[in-house]
Amino acid sequence: SFVAMAASVGEIAVLCHKFITAPQLKSSSFANVIKLGTFCRTVVWPCLPPLLMYQYIRAKDEDMYATEVLYYKSGSRDAKAFYDTTRLNGSGHWRLQQDMETIRAAANAE
Repeated sequence: SFVAMAASVGEIAVLCHKFITAPQLKSSSFANVIKLGTFCRTVVWPCLPPLLMYQYIRAKDEDMYATEVLYYKSGSRDAKAFYDTTRLNGSGHWRLQQDMETIRAAANAE
């Protein structure tokens, strides 16, 4: 029944809460939590922005390289067909241009 299921879910929630809060009862584990927090604040967090920026640049570079290869292999001489730098906020990418044209054609169907 629903009541029995709700009771068992409640018991599981209480057990999970005890599992998380029980290690904090001792002063040594409390000190370990402080040490871990200090480590994260001084070592981990300062490393994250450069790593995230590196990943962004790598992904952007890979995407632009793929666009350049596509442009080269197409034999076209119109670079703006693949990446139009005059468009706003990166919307000049050939795939975005194609998607926007599809949306425009569907929205303005006659």
